[in-house]
Amino acid sequence: MNGRIAILGAGAIGLYYGARLALAGRDVSFLARSDLTAIRERGITLTVEGREDVLKPAAVFARAEDIGPVDLVILTLKATANAELAHLLPPLLGPATRVLTLQNGLGSEDTVARWVDRDRILGGLCYIACMRLAPAEVTCLHAGSIALGEADGPARERTRELAASFESAGVACRVVDDLVAARWRKLIWNVPFNGLSIAAGAVTTDVLCADPALRGEVQALMREVQAAARQLGIDIPDDVLRKQYDVTPPMGPYRPSSLVDFLAGRPLEIEAIWGEPLRRAQAAGAAMPRLALLYALLRRIDADRTRAAAQASAASAS
Repeated sequence: MNGRIAILGAGAIGLYYGARLALAGRDVSFLARSDLTAIRERGITLTVEGREDVLKPAAVFARAEDIGPVDLVILTLKATANAELAHLLPPLLGPATRVLTLQNGLGSEDTVARWVDRDRILGGLCYIACMRLAPAEVTCLHAGSIALGEADGPARERTRELAASFESAGVACRVVDDLVAARWRKLIWNVPFNGLSIAAGAVTTDVLCADPALRGEVQALMREVQAAARQLGIDIPDDVLRKQYDVTPPMGPYRPSSLVDFLAGRPLEIEAIWGEPLRRAQAAGAAMPRLALLYALLRRIDADRTRAAAQASAASAS
């Protein structure tokens, strides 16, 4: 992939993949807000298995208008911020700009299609464990890989070219012919681990794996997602569930991205990760009682937290 690239969403995922591409010689611009000053002063630091790489200087901007039209937008904003795409995305679009969305859950391609023709949309799934521990600093516990596909239809030559660009930047990448099926496979991990890490009392993945009852719930949710996908015509073999689980204990006390958001007081991607899969499964006639309960619990937890924050704000203002 030659040409200009814009990273829209400078969190852990955006900083990691953007810096990897820039360190490999790609022309990458970052749109940042909270990390803007830190990136300008110190660049972006990546720590992977004890090895440290620093991208300095990094091309970072506060406004999409200052970046202008690019050849590829890599969308790594949280799904909870998608309302901002109405003003963030258009300044980055030229007549042939492609958009690669790396957002979690289901429905991201449909959201992007409000501003971009679906033929120019690609999607990706990030099998990675990385955390932004400080402004402009990302630590990666498991580099993993990316799975790339087209918003509609099988992979094309451009999909393979983009995968090759990631590979040349040191990012393992594979191409898939069915992006929706790949997203359901990713939910095998995201639904239980992201959700239970919050619902079980803000615990890390090692706690979920060590506690027999919580481990059982993780595995039961995995099987429920597998059954729902099958109802939608998507086969997820049992060995995928085993691999998704087995990769987790070696991560140690890992905080899934939703737990990080929860602890930081940020909105949760409830609809993308839990709500939309539940609705699609139920529409296809699949019962998902465990997911329905987890979804309800997360909505209640998020609502209670929002209410408490509003009350605290009102009290401090009075």
